[in-house]
Amino acid sequence: MKNEMIKEPVKGSGKYKQTDIGIIPEDWEEIEMGKIGISVIGLTYSPLNISESGILVHRSSNIQNNNLSYDDNVFVNIDVNEKLILRENDILICVRNGSRNLIGKSALIKGRAIGETFGAFMSVFRTDYYAPFIYQLFISNVIQKQINETLGATINQITNKNINEFIIPIPNSKAEQTAIATALSDADDLISNLEKLIEKKRNIKQGAMQQLLNPNQNGRQEKWEEKTIREVATFRRGSFPQPYGLDKWYDEINGAPFVQVFDVDDNLRLKDDTKWKISKLAQPMSVLAKKGSVILTIQGSIGRIAITQYDAFIDRTLLIFENFLIPFDTYFFTRIIEQVFEIEKQNAPGGIIKTITKEALSSFKITFPKIEEQIRISNILKDIDNEITSLEEKLSKSKMIKQGMMQELLTGKIRLV
Repeated sequence: MKNEMIKEPVKGSGKYKQTDIGIIPEDWEEIEMGKIGISVIGLTYSPLNISESGILVHRSSNIQNNNLSYDDNVFVNIDVNEKLILRENDILICVRNGSRNLIGKSALIKGRAIGETFGAFMSVFRTDYYAPFIYQLFISNVIQKQINETLGATINQITNKNINEFIIPIPNSKAEQTAIATALSDADDLISNLEKLIEKKRNIKQGAMQQLLNPNQNGRQEKWEEKTIREVATFRRGSFPQPYGLDKWYDEINGAPFVQVFDVDDNLRLKDDTKWKISKLAQPMSVLAKKGSVILTIQGSIGRIAITQYDAFIDRTLLIFENFLIPFDTYFFTRIIEQVFEIEKQNAPGGIIKTITKEALSSFKITFPKIEEQIRISNILKDIDNEITSLEEKLSKSKMIKQGMMQELLTGKIRLV
């Protein structure tokens, strides 16, 4: 993999000056973006122009994590003005969106996107300066802070006028612009490669689960048993004293973790900290799930399952599996239950708020091998889980380092030349 480590630069020396956007080196300029480039608003088209072929129109959904994505494409079959054709090193910006936190997300145009176009809720900033450097400024706090100030409390868009008035710091030296952009681009490449590798590992895991948890997989010698959930485990619903919301039931300082549906995270875990803590007064009226218990959401976002990594009390919107009636590997059991719910939750009653009753759950059927095979399957899947977790930790660290580099390099606190 390219750039196994992000190398942090060494602090330089020099004189600095105070500006409207903060302290920058004396040999840098602060300048309005409109003085070094132009902003172009995107293409307006009607649903009648949409076709299965033609020119691809980039929209907000085509920008994911500051990169272009081609998972949600729209093509139009109309003539497009030349100025609306994407060029290399254009900076594509989302300028209008129903979700305010998506306004300002951007991508640098290169490769496949050259020659395509962009929609009316998008804008392009086009400059003869070193665009990769300007792009890094655009995704940094330098410009994102100005975007947030422009949006204020009610405005849900930024205009070309806004973009042209944004103030940015620029080194006078083209060599320094290039060095900064290259260092940050290398960090972006590492982050992008890690994200792709994690996605690949997740796909491998999904394929492995489909094979390993399938009793009819070719070559499998041993016959799997089929039983209802009530035949393999005992379980009970969580609880909370009524009525909800009374202050006496909660204690954010000395209380114990209290798990509700939104506290059940991905990959069989609880979130590191629950939203609410339950008071000593309320604890006898709730249900304690000891560390290592299997809990399942049965209302709202049903079928989310976790092996608790700490002691916690659980809400009535979850249930706890108390005992296995036959030998079961805990991890294997949770993965089998996940599979069952992928099917059953589609048929669950309740409209928007789905609910699975204890009685309905009792009748769900699961298929499983002997305990030795369960453990073997679990170990394979756990190894993949651990590898993904390690990569996610590396990705998180890389993103933190990149943020630190942006803060230092784009304000001249660290000089590369």
